[in-house]
Amino acid sequence: MSAVARAPAAGRAWLGFALATVALWGVWGALSGLTANPAFPETLVYCVWAATMVPPALFVLWRNGWSIDRSPRAIAYGLAIGLLGAGGQMLLFKALASGPAYFIFPIISLSPVITIALSFTLLRERTTRIGAVGVALALVALPLLDLSWGGGGDEGLGWFVLSLLIMAAWGVQAYFMKRANAVVRAESIFFYMAVGALLLLPVAWRMTDWTGPIETGPSGVGLVAGIQVLNAIGALCLVYAFRYGKAIVVAPLTNAGGPLITAALALALAGVVPGPLKLLGLVLALVASVLLALEPERDVPAHSP
Repeated sequence: MSAVARAPAAGRAWLGFALATVALWGVWGALSGLTANPAFPETLVYCVWAATMVPPALFVLWRNGWSIDRSPRAIAYGLAIGLLGAGGQMLLFKALASGPAYFIFPIISLSPVITIALSFTLLRERTTRIGAVGVALALVALPLLDLSWGGGGDEGLGWFVLSLLIMAAWGVQAYFMKRANAVVRAESIFFYMAVGALLLLPVAWRMTDWTGPIETGPSGVGLVAGIQVLNAIGALCLVYAFRYGKAIVVAPLTNAGGPLITAALALALAGVVPGPLKLLGLVLALVASVLLALEPERDVPAHSP
């Protein structure tokens, strides 16, 4: 396969796109709890989210001359990235139905820990002291955030486990994205992300409980679509952040920055103050995310699958 043609240098354009992703995903995360409505189950929230991925995908194809990478390597990487992202998204909607966004998103923001671990062992990259401290703080923060401590019950444990699974899925997704970025166009990566979301849509549809009333008005489909489109536009901005910047910098920045905004907004909207242990865990998780985002930029050597 021929080398992927890279976009011309655009100065700090990647940072603008990355920060746009951070802002959009941060607001989206804080508002996502509003869709936890029994009359509009999380499975249908997933379906609406998958649908909002279609317009950006068509826009990306149009910008790229309706051309996508069709090699077996591109398809394998693209679908792996898309299905890991979509699977994590489906679990996220389930977690938000039973747990607080101001704890869920800081846990998810630690997904670069997974990416760094995989890169360390499989790509033989080495982290700096900043990254090592971030990983250590993340490992300390995770048990403190478990709401099953202090009588949270099975419900607290449920959303905590789901958050860990999402963190793992998106950490592995970023690892594959780092590898794919050298051989697959950013537009094709996003296109396959949308395909992955649509592939899981029938699963979510069949899992939906249709026995109760379904809200199809503005407080149902309209509200969900308005919130989830922020996610889709953020993903589109992420495509261009990867085009103009290096994946090893863009991925940690966007993974950490969005949840930081989400946590701050969600706490402000909820008007609550967590207990001492949970607050300590939250602070440690946020500090760990910042340190992981500050991990210095390094070139990733080319690796064959």
